[in-house]
Formats: sequence, C-alpha cells, structure tokens
Amino acid sequence: MIIANNLSLVYPDKTQALIDVDLNIKAGELVYITGPSGSGKTSLLKLFMGIEYPSTGSLSVMGKPIKNNSKGNIRKIRRNIGPVFQEFKLIKGRTSLENVMIGMRFLGLTPKCIKKEANEALEKVGLGHKKLSKVEHLSWGETQRVAIARAVARKPSLILADEPTGNLDYDNAINILGLLKSFRNENTTVIITTHATHLIMEEQNATFISVDGGRIRIERKG
Repeated sequence: MIIANNLSLVYPDKTQALIDVDLNIKAGELVYITGPSGSGKTSLLKLFMGIEYPSTGSLSVMGKPIKNNSKGNIRKIRRNIGPVFQEFKLIKGRTSLENVMIGMRFLGLTPKCIKKEANEALEKVGLGHKKLSKVEHLSWGETQRVAIARAVARKPSLILADEPTGNLDYDNAINILGLLKSFRNENTTVIITTHATHLIMEEQNATFISVDGGRIRIERKG
C-alpha cells in the first residue's frame, strides 16, 4: 500500500521535516501516527497525498511513485484516497448531502449514483437523519462526521485522517475513532494522526508510528 525508503523531506525554508524514513504499510492496516506539534506527522500525510514530494529517497502509494514528475499518477492515487483534514472545507449554505456529493464530482459517476453513494455514506456515519440539514447548523461532532462521510463515499482504498478528534470531548472522540476503524472491515487502510495518545493506549490491533524531530519509530501490536 505505502512503501518508503530513506525518505527525507526538506521544505523551501530549509526546515527538515522528515529524515530517513523507512515504511511498509500494508492494505487493510490501521496506523496511528503520534508525536508533538511540528514533529512531522502532517508532513507524512502530505507526502502520501502527493501534496509534497520527497526531497531524497523514494515513496510509492498503491504501487505508484510519488515524485515531482509523476503528477498523472498522483491524480489517480487521489481518486482512491479519502482525506479527513483539520480544516473540513465544507460549504456553508449547503446541506450535508450536497457537501458529500460535491466531494464526489470528479469520480466520473452518474448524478444518480453519486446521490446514492452519498446517502449511504451519511447513513454509515450515523447522519442519515441530518442529510438535509445545512452544515452550519450542525454540531462540531456532526460536522466531523460529514467530513468523514465525504471521504468514504468514494469507497477509497486509503483513508487519511489528520487529528480527527481535535476539539471533541472524550465520548465523541472515541466514537469518531471507532467509526474510522470500522472502515477496515472493507479492507481499507486507515491512517490517523493524533495528539490524543490516551485514546489509543489500549489498542491491540494496530501499527503505531511515533514521530519526533522528523525521525520515526514503529511499533506493531496484534
């Protein structure tokens, strides 16, 4: 699914974000990326998305290389990724259903199919009853669920969630993590960055990647 060899990332301002990263993440794996702010967690996700390119070393996602001259491959990769980033980028004045449908507009599906998949995704995240509610009238937790529905409606092979429990109370945070984990049942790889290590301490069937100063340490449980 994701293979990195001696991967390093240096930003234009000379900030060394990642150093000599080696990774082999398999299909269907649940991965938690932890570490302090500025450690390189989000930089890893940006590389997996093809938003950033390796400065040195190599990276492939779903068998396709991530590099500056492979933008055609990156477009194909992104069609199979469901991103859930901290900025939800939902469109105010539009309903939950419309926001999920808008996220599917580049998949080449018919309008009827898009609406069907969007409805199913909202049902999966427990928001079928709010599909016609405008997103600005939803709670923070409900807004987070719309963002997740938008990500999974395309039936991605890979879900990338950046701090999905931020600004949520304990119960809602646990529910969101449980929801994201549930998509592994469809052989989807789920990668989650989080500061909230207390929420995942008891997890026994996952891979933990801790990032500190751009270097990583990997621990697999279960």
